[in-house]
Amino acid sequence: MTVDALTRASQWPGLVNPDGSRWHYLDTAATAQKPQVVIDAITRALGSDYATVHRGVYARSADMTLAFEAARRKVAGLIGGIENELVFTRGATEAINLVAQTWGVQNLKAGDRILISTLEHHANIVPWQMLRDRTGVDIDVCPLTEDGLIDLDAAERMITPAHKLVAFAHVSNVLGSVLDAPRAVALARSVGAKILLDGCQSVARLTVDVKALDCDFYVFSAHKLYGPTGIGALWAKADILDAMPPWQGGGAMIDRVTFDKTTYAPAPQRFEAGTPAIVEAIGFGAAVDFVQAQGLASIHAHECALVEKAREALGRMNSVKLFGPADSAGILSFALEGVHPHDLGTILDEEGVAIRAGHHCAQTLMAHLGIPATARASFGIYSDESDIAALVRGIERTKRIFG
Repeated sequence: MTVDALTRASQWPGLVNPDGSRWHYLDTAATAQKPQVVIDAITRALGSDYATVHRGVYARSADMTLAFEAARRKVAGLIGGIENELVFTRGATEAINLVAQTWGVQNLKAGDRILISTLEHHANIVPWQMLRDRTGVDIDVCPLTEDGLIDLDAAERMITPAHKLVAFAHVSNVLGSVLDAPRAVALARSVGAKILLDGCQSVARLTVDVKALDCDFYVFSAHKLYGPTGIGALWAKADILDAMPPWQGGGAMIDRVTFDKTTYAPAPQRFEAGTPAIVEAIGFGAAVDFVQAQGLASIHAHECALVEKAREALGRMNSVKLFGPADSAGILSFALEGVHPHDLGTILDEEGVAIRAGHHCAQTLMAHLGIPATARASFGIYSDESDIAALVRGIERTKRIFG
């Protein structure tokens, strides 16, 4: 899946510097670059095709409504769901907050427990803490294995009938470790708990089938899937979604409004108050088309091969410490002895290499690792071995600068 210079310039405009040189972009886990087909779809939606949805009786509005709902169908289909089970949100963060503040408030009470893990993104910690402060539920934290996997043996020992929800990352945004999702679902089911999976890092590289998994909630964002920012998705089982109360009030989510009473639209529209992110949804659908055309199995194999080569190259440096399992999915976090990740990131930027440096919205994981931050290289469809070579050159230069 190596991307040659001509293809990169024509299909990945974000990977080419103003002088025409290659930008070695290794921050795909933060946000993926956009292929030209997605950019074109967004441009058309914002220009020649633009109109509102669900309201206009004129032809272009009707056409845009069809395109908007087709995008919902594509996004749901990516994970094996159907359109009436998928709510468009501003991102995975909002999707988790929606579950916490609707299903959580409706179903959880003092004495109930939620199980999360040490490696969770802040978006899968803070909403549950806010729910705890509102309802009195308790939160338990599952530890990790030595190589950075969520320790499901420990989870099996910890989980009790008091646990009403399990909320785990499908793939860690720091370590790239992949959850054994079927086992996690089975553990939740063993005590009658619901399970939410954070799929931000998984949907762009793993084949996901929510029906086969039998999970209850699945959340993800478009911008890590080669789509636009500002939109994401909550998938939930239809019966659960139908029973959840509305979250925000306004236009589009209503059936009938009087000054005495309002009745609400069915799910998923009940959770989409106001004019939706029309253009972003079209871009989301185009990104799904793009990823499916490439083949998720091919993407995953490509990224795993690059991670393996990067681990080999960095592992030969005595001053570099690697984190996470050897078979991580497209993500490699590391530390360079005696150099803060921010300093490393700055010097790498001078070399035309972009990595992420910091706590990656996972401060609890940093505390577990005993460090304030890591450097993170993350790969995408467009990455190749020249990116690894540039990363190694940049690290070697950093080592020379710091003596």
